[in-house]
Parts: sequence; structure tokens; C-alpha cells
Amino acid sequence: MYAFSKSVKELRSSEIRDLMKLATRPDIISFAGGMPNNDLFPIEAIDEIYNNLDPKLKKTAFQYAPTQGYPRLVKSLRKFLKDKGLPVKNNKLLITTGSLQAINILTKEFIDPGDIVLTESPSFIGAISVFKSYQARMESIPVFEDGIDLGILRKKLESLPTLPKLLYITPNFHNPAGITYSSKKRKELLEFLANKDIIMIEDDAYGDLYFDEEIKDIVRPMKCDDPDDATICYTGSFSKILGPGFRLGWLLVNQEVYEKCELIKQAMDACSPNFTQVLANEFLEQGKIYPYLDMLRANYRKRRDLMNEALLKYMPNYVKWNVPRGGFYFWFEMPPKFNASEIMPIAIEKGAVFVSGKTFDPAGVKNNNFRMSFSNMGMDQIDKGVKIIAKSILEYESKLK
Repeated sequence: MYAFSKSVKELRSSEIRDLMKLATRPDIISFAGGMPNNDLFPIEAIDEIYNNLDPKLKKTAFQYAPTQGYPRLVKSLRKFLKDKGLPVKNNKLLITTGSLQAINILTKEFIDPGDIVLTESPSFIGAISVFKSYQARMESIPVFEDGIDLGILRKKLESLPTLPKLLYITPNFHNPAGITYSSKKRKELLEFLANKDIIMIEDDAYGDLYFDEEIKDIVRPMKCDDPDDATICYTGSFSKILGPGFRLGWLLVNQEVYEKCELIKQAMDACSPNFTQVLANEFLEQGKIYPYLDMLRANYRKRRDLMNEALLKYMPNYVKWNVPRGGFYFWFEMPPKFNASEIMPIAIEKGAVFVSGKTFDPAGVKNNNFRMSFSNMGMDQIDKGVKIIAKSILEYESKLK
């Protein structure tokens, strides 16, 4: 018997990872993976970029990068973030191997076993896994259509024996809930955190994938209003806006936090892939990112609309959902007696798959919810797949009676 560490013993395979094995079956319509659409990757643009690189730069791409990141990418990304209003002048930028590494670095920096991390409920399964791996004590706060429940957050802080070290939130096009924090909720949350020694991780992996101009003004990062101190650590990613295969994310933090982050990253992997950093930089420097994002928004909005039309057509009236205004996800709530994991095998047998709610519950219990992603399958499969899921729910309901 191997003597695994205590932190490793806490790790479990997520339902999403297990369900991805089904995604390769041609007879399964998968709403499970939160993946970009393969047909939308900028393959021709990246081919053109690489083929036109100076030979010396190609050699640079094959080499190690500085831990902070390929210097030209750091510069071009700073400009990209500055255009969003982020305080790049007063903060340091670290290129990470995906935004999940950014969350991992921050957790390692601040969390000892038993320390309290506040999360939303539901929450991103990747972040939940990271917090578990560092043996954090997770305390969750419900999120509603306009964001985190501040009343419960206040009560939670009053009842806890020690002050939480971190608060982890996804305010823009939440994974999995699909919601976006309102301007009012953002302001109230920042006011609430003022003068409290709680670091907030603002995970903004989906903020560029908004579907209308009105919501564009709302999804302005909260870090924009936190220019000088460590209250907010901002994370982002190229995974949803360029391609997860690039394995590139970033951290924007103040100088003091950054110094430890860079040392932690050095110990983790020394540097992120320089090859993809060179390509990503050229994509930014040449201005290709902006028309590409416009194309992505239009395409994903069309997919969102197709799914919503199918949901309105097929879903039982006791299944509730909010229509996302960006991102990849619909989040569903069924009556309390329903169990999404028991509906799953019925749906798989009929030819479709989703992700059950307990996957995103930090406690791993609440299961009358489920998530469906509209991003990755063919548009001609959306109506058929939603119909299968709805029929599966109705069949499950008939067995409950």
C-alpha cells in the first residue's frame, strides 16, 4: 500500500473528467465539457503568423521563457488589459500555464491546511479541486441571478471562528451558473470587503465573451476599482478566447503578492510554454484578437439562442433556468426531490449527456441542478440533444410518482 500524502488522498476524479470519455462517442451529444468550439479556432491566422515569423524568433519560440513570461507577450497583454480599464501600471503581470495554475499559485501563497476559503455555491470544479488539494476548509455562499448573497456572506463571517484567507468568485458569465454580477452587487461586495483582510480571487475566464453591448459595460473587472492594494487578485485566460491548447493564462496582482507568485511558479514549472506565448503575442500585436472576438461572440450568441429556443420548446415547466448573456453555460434547477445523477444514465442511454449539480457544490451534495454547455457540439445537434435531456427528465419524474 502506497503512503500517499494527506492532500493527495483528498483528490477525486471529477464527473466532468469522467464524462469526457463519452464525448468521443459518435452516438452521444455532449453538453458536458466547457470547451470552445473546434471549428472556431483561428487555425489559418496562426498558420500565417508562424509561417511569417523571422527564423530567429522561431528559435526563440522553441526556447525557455522567463518565469514572468515572454517579454513581448507581457507587454502586449498589459496593453490588452489596460484597454479594459485594468490598473496595469500599479500591478505586476505573470503569465501562467492556464488560469487554473493562477488559482493554484494564489492558493499555495496564502493557504495552510485548515485555513478558510470562501467560495460561491455552485463554483468552478477546478478551483474546488485546488482548494481541496491544499486542505483548505471551504465555506460556500449561494449565488443568485445578480451575484453572491451578501446577507449570507455577512452571517457566515460572523459565525466563523477565524477570518477567511480567500474569497473566490467568477463574476462574469459564471461557470457553472451562467450568471453575471450586477453593477450594484459588485459595488456592494467591494464596499463589504473594504478594510477586511480577505484576498479576493476574481476569475475572469469568460469576460470577453459577452453577447450584447449593454452587458459589456457591466462586466468591467472589479480589479479596475482596486488599483493599489492586494484586495483583488485578477486571473484570466486565453483558453476560451484563443484555444485551451495554448495553455496560457495570467495573474494581475500587486508587487508584494507578485514576488511570491513568481517564486511559486518557478518551483512549479519554471515557465509557461514559450512556443504558444510567441504565437499569442503576435495575435495580440497584430490586432487579430479584436475581430476574432467579435466572431466568437456572434457565434456563441447564436448557439445560446438556439439552446434557449429548444429549452422553451421541450423542458418541463418545473425546470428553471436563467438565460446567460455571455460565456458557455446554462444552469438548471429542478424540484428538490430530483437527483440529476439518477437522470444521467437515462439521458446517456438515449444519446445525450450533461453535468450534474453536485460536481459544482463545494460540499459535493446538492444535486437537483445540472449544467449544459452550448459551446462545443454542432449547432444542428442542440435541438435534438435538448429534446433528449427533457425526455429523460420526464421519464425520471414518472418513476418518482
